Amino acid sequence: MAKFGEGDKRWIVEDRPDGTNVHNWHWAETNCLEWSRNFFNKQFSGAVILSGEGNLFIKVSKIEKVDGEAYVNVRKGKIIPGYELNVSLSWEGEAKDSEGKTLLKADGSVEMPYISDENADEDPEIRFSIKDEGPIGKTLKEAMVSKGKSIILEKVRVYVDAMAKGGPCRDELESKKVAPKPAVAGAATVATEKSGASPAVAAAAETKVVKEKKKAKTKEGFKTITMTEKFNCRAKDLFEILMDENRWKGFTQSNAKISRDVNGPISVFDGSVTGMNLELEEGKLIVQKWRFGSWPDGLDSTVRLTFDEPEPGVTIVNLTHTDVPEEDRYGNATVVENTERGWRDLIFHRIRAVFGFGI
Repeated sequence: MAKFGEGDKRWIVEDRPDGTNVHNWHWAETNCLEWSRNFFNKQFSGAVILSGEGNLFIKVSKIEKVDGEAYVNVRKGKIIPGYELNVSLSWEGEAKDSEGKTLLKADGSVEMPYISDENADEDPEIRFSIKDEGPIGKTLKEAMVSKGKSIILEKVRVYVDAMAKGGPCRDELESKKVAPKPAVAGAATVATEKSGASPAVAAAAETKVVKEKKKAKTKEGFKTITMTEKFNCRAKDLFEILMDENRWKGFTQSNAKISRDVNGPISVFDGSVTGMNLELEEGKLIVQKWRFGSWPDGLDSTVRLTFDEPEPGVTIVNLTHTDVPEEDRYGNATVVENTERGWRDLIFHRIRAVFGFGI
């Protein structure tokens, strides 16, 4: 990811003399690092994790650092966020006995070394620590992990959502939105009125036109990913790797549940991707329905993998991934790019590295 201010200036148009970027047509880049620091401070400082449950009291003390880069690019009103952040915060815990007497007060820290727009649909790694590693200290740490992780992740998701909507540029973008034009009579209505057709016929004709337009519109906003990869292995072995959940766990280092039956469910990358098997032909074909959790509700894509073995020990895999939306539910326009990178780097390349199937 290019650092803020280091992009090719041919893609960034300087401000107009009157300070106006009309309709956000040109690239407008805004540094969001300081805004991000303030955002995390507001989200986390003083956040209560436990307030007496099990005689434990835990809260976030403060944000210790927010380092890295964060920016928002806007063109034609489209928001393209970019960020790679290293975030750390401190927390304090107190354990009391049944009579309310303090047994231990201890400080700890939370490290999130990589919060990135490239992984916006995944939960970042979180590392918890505490200064007192005694029995009571460990109890406090375990409670922080158990109760605090979900709270911290939810606040990170709030940041991801805020950046997807423009970060510090959001208010400006909202003010520049143009109100929709009032509806006018459709072509079908005008035509039927001229011909003297009844209102019912005109309404039916207009409804048909609207449905046809809606149907055509649903084809927009989606892309197809195609990829061809060569492996030094038998086709049946590669098929088995992609259909075996234990092997998936091995090369992705994430949880997976994969049914071996047609219409059976699948869940990979710790549940970030879910779907079902549509067609299975051992050593030759895998067709699955895939859906990422960050996609808008109701959207599914189709993955088709064909396996060809032109000679023993050499397998050609052809991937066709159709109906991939151009944007996720947060407005991020990097879905296709991230999905393609995921197939190449997180699946195909790792299979070669782990199982030694390189060419």
